[in-house]
Amino acid sequence: MVLKTPAARPANPRFSSGPCAKNPTFSLEKLADAPLGRSHRAAIGKQKLLAAIEGTREMLGIPADYRIGIVPASDTGAVEMALWSMLGARGVEMLVWESFGAGWATDVVKQLKLDAVVKTADYGKLPDLASVDFSNDVVFTWNGTTSGVRVPNGDWIAGSREGLTICDATSAAFAQDLPWDKLDVTTFSWQKVLGGEAAHGMLILSPRAVDRLESYTPAWPLPKIFRMTKGGKLIEGIFKGETINTPSMLAVEDYLVALDWARSVGGLKGLIARADANAQAVFDFCDGQPWIANLAEDAATRSNTSVCVKFTDDRIKDGAAFAKAVAKRLEAEGAAFDIGAYRDAPAGLRIWCGGTVESSDVKALLGWIDWAFNAEIAAQ
Repeated sequence: MVLKTPAARPANPRFSSGPCAKNPTFSLEKLADAPLGRSHRAAIGKQKLLAAIEGTREMLGIPADYRIGIVPASDTGAVEMALWSMLGARGVEMLVWESFGAGWATDVVKQLKLDAVVKTADYGKLPDLASVDFSNDVVFTWNGTTSGVRVPNGDWIAGSREGLTICDATSAAFAQDLPWDKLDVTTFSWQKVLGGEAAHGMLILSPRAVDRLESYTPAWPLPKIFRMTKGGKLIEGIFKGETINTPSMLAVEDYLVALDWARSVGGLKGLIARADANAQAVFDFCDGQPWIANLAEDAATRSNTSVCVKFTDDRIKDGAAFAKAVAKRLEAEGAAFDIGAYRDAPAGLRIWCGGTVESSDVKALLGWIDWAFNAEIAAQ
């Protein structure tokens, strides 16, 4: 049987979950104002870095008394700075339901050697949030990038908590509402929802987190790029654009351009609406087909950015090989790039649906997934 290919391909077949698609109006010419060849410590460099910080505050509605810093090594660097600088003052609970959360747990238990409570759930599920003890510091991802499962809201987080909440929000920021009063440390990276360039992380600290930094010294040595205090006081310059190491001013300019685009589509509300519409198209497609399903078992926990799906047809002989073959067909046809499931996740596809992706492209992709599935079934 010869299958007819869909009539239209996505105009932009980039559905990678990081680095993610650039915004629809992006062009290299828009980066012409980048102060290349200038010191990031010159007045213009500091001005650009501060604009990135304050633009983040404005767009995400971050309280005025929270510090925002641009830090090295993407979201990973931001999370590690928090873990190494703040943990050890009290008990720790790690919430794990996908690979990045598992990585943070490994670092805390095996590298920092803390006797942490690690609460795990299989891909597609969340741990028991009601059982979390907030007298401890609690470390978790808001949106599991590799599982497509997110916490539904912040209601489960105690407002009167004794410990800190340390939240990896890299695939949630700019696409999901984050309750700042429940988050003490929040991290993300530019290359996710706004489609910025890689290697820079954002570290957001509540006043409670700053108090921890100024009142607690960990038992282990801290590398220079992790140090946020000097003489027991916060290094305030970090949170005013005086970065610990040299940032890329081209990447900073790209982030500023992305923030401008975000304002043009309605700011945070507009970005959330775009992601929601993209994800809903995938959800509806899965609901209408007997051979594909969302990896997230509870609809309330489904991600609207990194949407993960699995193939459920009984005719599939080797799930991992089948999913890889589908992804390969889609790439060969120019219909979708980089949508295979994460290497540690169950076999399937991972479709980025953040706000920089156009709904028309998601809808066009779904017809190609149907075609590729049937082509692989026929080829078995």
